Amino acid sequence: MKYMLLFVIGGAFCLSAFAQANIQSTVVVESGGPGSPYHAVVISRTVQAIDYLHRGGATDVDLAGTNLMSSANGKVKVRSKRGTMEVEAEFGNLESPATFGNEYLTYVLWAISPEGRAVNLGEVLVGSNDRSKLTATTNLQAFALIVTAEPYFGVRQPSNVVILENVVRNDTKGGSEAVSTKYELLERGGYLPTGYKFDPVVLSANLPLEFYEARNAVRIAKSEGAEQYASESYQHAVDSMKTVDDYAVRKHVEEKPLIAAARQTVQTAEDAREIAVKRIDADSRNAELQASSDAQARSQAQAADAILLKEKAESDAAMAQANAASSQANADASQANAAASQADAATAQANAANAQADLVSSQATSAAAVTAAQTDADQSRLVAQQALAGQQKADSEKVAMRAQLSEQLNRILATRDSARGLIVSMSDVLFDTGRYSLKPGAREKLAKVAGILIAYPGLNIAVGGYTDNVGGDEMNQKLSENRAGSVRDYLVAQGVAKDSVGATGFGNTLPVASNDNASGRQENRRVELVVSGEAIGSPVNTTVGSLR
Repeated sequence: MKYMLLFVIGGAFCLSAFAQANIQSTVVVESGGPGSPYHAVVISRTVQAIDYLHRGGATDVDLAGTNLMSSANGKVKVRSKRGTMEVEAEFGNLESPATFGNEYLTYVLWAISPEGRAVNLGEVLVGSNDRSKLTATTNLQAFALIVTAEPYFGVRQPSNVVILENVVRNDTKGGSEAVSTKYELLERGGYLPTGYKFDPVVLSANLPLEFYEARNAVRIAKSEGAEQYASESYQHAVDSMKTVDDYAVRKHVEEKPLIAAARQTVQTAEDAREIAVKRIDADSRNAELQASSDAQARSQAQAADAILLKEKAESDAAMAQANAASSQANADASQANAAASQADAATAQANAANAQADLVSSQATSAAAVTAAQTDADQSRLVAQQALAGQQKADSEKVAMRAQLSEQLNRILATRDSARGLIVSMSDVLFDTGRYSLKPGAREKLAKVAGILIAYPGLNIAVGGYTDNVGGDEMNQKLSENRAGSVRDYLVAQGVAKDSVGATGFGNTLPVASNDNASGRQENRRVELVVSGEAIGSPVNTTVGSLR
């Protein structure tokens, strides 16, 4: 099976001629870290991947040089074995990797899966006649083969200095299904921060290539922030490099232990570099998350402040309305009190006139005297009738005042008339479930009610709390008392005379509806204000039914 493998090339500088082959699209992204800030230019490029088929035997694939090293070539034989694929590669016309920059010391053969995973198959060392051989194994079944220039053999991510790519031959065994994938390659110079310069590499005949690769690996790890973000691993790499240096400065260089120590240094330095990169990325993500969390917290605080300001404005408006209502009620109450006083005076005058008429009538013994007395009695009765009319007028004004008060209260909360007085009902929605703290809406309504009640001197307010039968009797009794007390305390705080307000909890003892359904239980959960007093006299409608 053949696959079209798409991999992405990223790096530190603008593209040069070496990355122009097979270009399909360009996207600008950003990356960086404490030691290596850079802008990356991403390029898409295609190469064929082959499904070599499990236990499918051996097949040949060619390697062709890219426009970075067009003279390079190679042949690969891939053998499918039990549990693995064996890759036997031979390369020709390889130029020095330092052609691409001082940091490049060697070549690496890579197997790239169709999903974009790169596997380092091993180091390609340039031999005599610019040729090299390499045998490696991989557990991948479908993969592409590329060769890249690298600063050391132990890298885990290919650079984009791709000098060889596999080419499918006519006799290559495999399927024909095409797929594409994204794969990231490190741009030339991407190992180094902006402005960083490698010392020129002067290869010594007395020192193996592994020595310089180890030096590259340690310096690159440091430039990527390993000294700060992977200090323990980086220090191990530095200590290991000291061992390599000790071997290198000896009069008689022992090549085998030097190479072994150098390869260990490369591996340790690459581990430190990768740890540092991951930690830098994690710190960056955490910083972004913290910034987002801080912004959300600030937004929530601003929203809370806005709610408080809104509630204060609503409370101030309610207080202003309550004051206005109180002023109007004071005027109405003063007028009613004056009328009541006049009615009382008229009643007293009528009583005196009646007494005088009776006296005159009893004393008259002659017809003339009777006639005169009768006349006086008639006059006295006329005065009495006038006084009675005044009394009736005063009573009517009390009834009117009661109706007026009822209307004012009913604009705010449901109010009905009864023999006990005006009953103002508050449903349980003005409290949180199972609690007795007044909600902002309840406080606003009670502030208005208080403003009205203050305008009618001499009124008595009895606050009663009631619950449904859900829960224990003791709990319901306590809840009803607390709710009634909360309403009483708020009215007093708004200016209602403390000695004119009482509070009583009745628990679930006086339901007004059935507790067998939700709507009935909601009616039973209530607080009632019974408003009474001489100033508002008897009920407007004395035929009101049974009292609650």
